[in-house]
Amino acid sequence: MFHIEEELKKLPEKPGVYIMKDKNDTILYVGKAVVLKNRVKQYFRKTNKTERIKKMVSQIDHFEYIVVDSEMEALILECNLIKLHRPKYNVLLKDDKMYPYIKVALNELYPTVRITRKKLNDGAKYYGPYTNAYAAKETVDFLNKTFRLKHCKKVFKEGKFETPCLNYHIKRCMAPCSGHVSKKEYDDIIKQVMMLLDGKTEHIQKMMEEQMIQASNEMNFEKAAELRDKLYSIQNISTKQKIDNYAENEMDVIGLEKLLDKASIEVFHIRGSKMVGGDNFILKNIEDLSEEELVEDFMKQYYHEDNVPGKIMMKYHLPEEALIKEWLCQISKRQSIEIKVPKIGEKMRLIEMAEQNAHIGLQNKTDSIENEGLLVELMKLLNLKELPKRIESFDISNISGTDTVAGIIVFENAKPKRGEYRRIKIKTVEGQNDVACMRETLLRRLKYLLPTYEGEKSPFGPMPNLILMDGGITEVRVAVKVVKEYGLTIPVYGLVKNDKHRTRAIVDENGKEYPVQSDELFQLLTFIQDEVHDTAITYHRKLRDTKMKKSLLDEVEGIGEKKKAALIKRFHSIEKIKNASIAELCLVEGINEALAEKILEKLNQN
Repeated sequence: MFHIEEELKKLPEKPGVYIMKDKNDTILYVGKAVVLKNRVKQYFRKTNKTERIKKMVSQIDHFEYIVVDSEMEALILECNLIKLHRPKYNVLLKDDKMYPYIKVALNELYPTVRITRKKLNDGAKYYGPYTNAYAAKETVDFLNKTFRLKHCKKVFKEGKFETPCLNYHIKRCMAPCSGHVSKKEYDDIIKQVMMLLDGKTEHIQKMMEEQMIQASNEMNFEKAAELRDKLYSIQNISTKQKIDNYAENEMDVIGLEKLLDKASIEVFHIRGSKMVGGDNFILKNIEDLSEEELVEDFMKQYYHEDNVPGKIMMKYHLPEEALIKEWLCQISKRQSIEIKVPKIGEKMRLIEMAEQNAHIGLQNKTDSIENEGLLVELMKLLNLKELPKRIESFDISNISGTDTVAGIIVFENAKPKRGEYRRIKIKTVEGQNDVACMRETLLRRLKYLLPTYEGEKSPFGPMPNLILMDGGITEVRVAVKVVKEYGLTIPVYGLVKNDKHRTRAIVDENGKEYPVQSDELFQLLTFIQDEVHDTAITYHRKLRDTKMKKSLLDEVEGIGEKKKAALIKRFHSIEKIKNASIAELCLVEGINEALAEKILEKLNQN
């Protein structure tokens, strides 16, 4: 069963393409994202949407995604998938005429690089299509600026020179029209541009590095700086069309991620020199198999007469590779099948990309199953009426009853939900009284679950299925009492520690202990207890440090906000200021010897 809310939480913060599908597995929409987690979540938020998007979202039953390395790769993959599947709601992407190409006009005497919407058989070299016109334009602007290419439409003959225009004087053009660059030199630069668009940057970078070092050795620092900037730009520009530029017309790429008794296999499909999609499979009970054996067994089950490509690329040589190739040829009626195992280069990088997707698939598809098993175990241990999908835990922190604070943490589906952690100052209790402080904390948190607050936005989130107190019976009894006062039905238990301050067991209000049997559940409870303790104590330290800064430095006559900020910036803490010498303090702007003596006198009184 696909739960959209749960799957949204698993989305990676990486670039990629997402595929929305209905209950019949029909593709509704294909889109690209710089950050998959952020983009896909937007569709399911209660924000203003067009009628088209509203209708599309109402039909979404599940979604899939493919992770890539850059936004440019996501753009190209999006284009391939849209052209292949023609999704119903990609209404703005009807045909290739809408997509811009980057054109290298090799049919011109001095080739230009520009954007075009038409792909003609005119001897020019075309790159694309690009689904984002801005990205294509940005690439062309980068190439023209970096290599100072001719970008006017003026036609002229070789040997007939003219006066250069303004672009030459502002270093935006090499001015081939005026003979400042030869035809051969210009053609060499165009070759470099095409290598960049092809993603073959290693040779260019090496050449520029050598030129930069030579210029530096010759004390020509201006030229060295120019080459450095150009090299940096080339290293960072997203023009590598790795997903749309394979020499292979038909190929599958297999990536594997294995963990204990489970494995995830990702298969990328390249057809017509374009990546057109991928499949992910989770395999279990495979701990006795090597990676090579696992891939081989998977291939035996996955391939059939209709889906065998001419080439299969993977990281491993198969134990019975010759036999597997013969079998694939038989079922597909092909004369030959290649199984490639690259070691370096772009093909190896593609395998690594498949492995990355396999890793994400393994993490996403197995975490929810394993976490649910932990929650079932906890539910049975405590005899709860429902699965404790949302657990909240509370802790108090203070020193001698001062600056008392409370930490509140939330775990959903056995994972920390740090965006809903809360830290509050205790307002009504003075002195050392942890019981009263905990009561105030619970009253302030749980009151938002009462009917009187219905419809009002709660700063604490929905009702928890279980409350775990960081402490023994006393804390548990306080929480149980507050829950009953409010008429709520939330089970409350405590996490007790041993003499070494490690989580030992779960305890109820009557003192009955529930020993934890499995290591996995024990680790989860320890994690919860550590998180709530750290949350509370970190906040307490922050308040204490802030108060100390204010109470000590602000009492020094002649120290205002500006000088205080300068002192803290240089020394980072009151303790370091206290241990500094007068000479060191005088290095801070605005601090003279007399003021430095006052500072040290005041701080050393405490």
